[in-house]
Amino acid sequence: MNAVTVRVFVPRDAAARSVGADEVAERIAAAAATAGRTVEVVRTGSRGMLWLEPLVEVETPAGRVGYGPVAPEEVDGLVAAGLLDATPEGLGLVEDLPWMRRQQRLTFARVGVVDPLSADDFEAHGGYAGLRAALAMEPAAVVEEVVSSGLRGRGGAGFPTGIKWRTVLGATADIKFVCCNADEGDSGTFADRMLIEGDPFTLIEGMTIAAHAVGATEGYVYLRSEYPEAVETLSAAIEIARARGWLGERILGSELTFDLHVRVGAGAYICGEETSMLESLEGKRGMVRAKPPIPALEGLFGRPTVVNNVLSLATVPTILAGGAAAYAAYGMGRSLGTNVFQLGGNIARGGIVETAFGITLGELVEDLGGGAASGRPVRAVQVGGPLGAYVPTTQFDLPMDYESFAAAGAMVGHGGIVVFDDTVDMSSMARFAFSFCAEESCGKCTPCRVGAVRGVETIDRIRAGEDRSKNLVLLDDLCELMTDGSLCAMGGLTPLPVRSALRHFGEDFGVPATTTTGSTDGGTA
Repeated sequence: MNAVTVRVFVPRDAAARSVGADEVAERIAAAAATAGRTVEVVRTGSRGMLWLEPLVEVETPAGRVGYGPVAPEEVDGLVAAGLLDATPEGLGLVEDLPWMRRQQRLTFARVGVVDPLSADDFEAHGGYAGLRAALAMEPAAVVEEVVSSGLRGRGGAGFPTGIKWRTVLGATADIKFVCCNADEGDSGTFADRMLIEGDPFTLIEGMTIAAHAVGATEGYVYLRSEYPEAVETLSAAIEIARARGWLGERILGSELTFDLHVRVGAGAYICGEETSMLESLEGKRGMVRAKPPIPALEGLFGRPTVVNNVLSLATVPTILAGGAAAYAAYGMGRSLGTNVFQLGGNIARGGIVETAFGITLGELVEDLGGGAASGRPVRAVQVGGPLGAYVPTTQFDLPMDYESFAAAGAMVGHGGIVVFDDTVDMSSMARFAFSFCAEESCGKCTPCRVGAVRGVETIDRIRAGEDRSKNLVLLDDLCELMTDGSLCAMGGLTPLPVRSALRHFGEDFGVPATTTTGSTDGGTA
């Protein structure tokens, strides 16, 4: 009997599990036992190459060799052919695959590599180096390090993270909070889920650094109910962190006291908006608050509160561990560092790509994504969720950075990219934007609550050819009113996909397309 233990890695990410990863892991263990081989099956997060899931990796002296997609019924034959010795024909070393080599993985460096719930594995791969560095610094110095890095919010608006922290640090209160908005509801976005399922300790570490930086003692992760695996993983990681002294009193032997709790949402899209999330955390109906005051001064329970997205907080440990200058060396212009782009919709190779800001939209969709899964030409992509603009292929040379997209009348948002081929009806997609807003509006302000319903009615009349010219004028007025008059981005950004669809694909509405460049009226809010 061969006593050498072979390490085999199989994802436990929800996407991999949905296509049989659990059964693959079980069959590998059973087939190895039958063959008299000793194996350690390690369940990891996903590398993000979702078209290859379940992706099995076998550890070798040269690195991990990948096989995928592996169906459960193929496992016995692969093991018999020498899978555990990495002898069957596979994908090669995973790190050398073109998809991986094109990336600069900072936030996602450990995702797909480590056991998500192994504290030892986390530390062995650089975990808590960022927090240790932060604890050796004064809180104000930590804040300025984040400011200098150029890190901006990954939840949509792109507001500088360090500036928000500086405001909370300067506020006086009996208690301060750190809240992570993990209510990832945008279409085509799944990076938050994959990070939490694949490397939850890095989010915990980032929130703990934020607590030290601003003087907070309590934190909450607001996680959507549609992510049961993420809820389970993060809750388990928090318990492990408490047991290791990474949460609670005197964290890592310092004076810092900070604890963390998971709160599960109830499926309202509007709770992705920071003030609605705070209302929900307080046990109220999720409705938008008027600003001012801003949450940094009067947030959860009226106290100063840091509210950041998962990816923003999970990037902070990298910045503190390696220094602001090293992080800011990536990217372009005012969009510094890396971003996690998510490729979805009608695309041949969907998944996660973390790369420096500046890669073009065409490189992501055509080169990395392989174009449309249908094999037909790509006609449009929607970037930034259901409130993001529709971008035509004539703008595929756009660099993925906040300012370039704003100048083109679009937004990067949370980095979600949804692809459509040439069979799409863009008037139908514009109608969907209004119907989505009508369904998900919290109802607090009239422009959003009523405007979305009137938008559906107006587009229906345009599509039916009913008094098209007058209804197009009415549609433009309605979009302007919603953009300028809505209380939050829910209503304020709904016109963005509508106007972009009309501007670039006017023929679907029975009118000529106007232009392929320039910004939309009203900007990107």
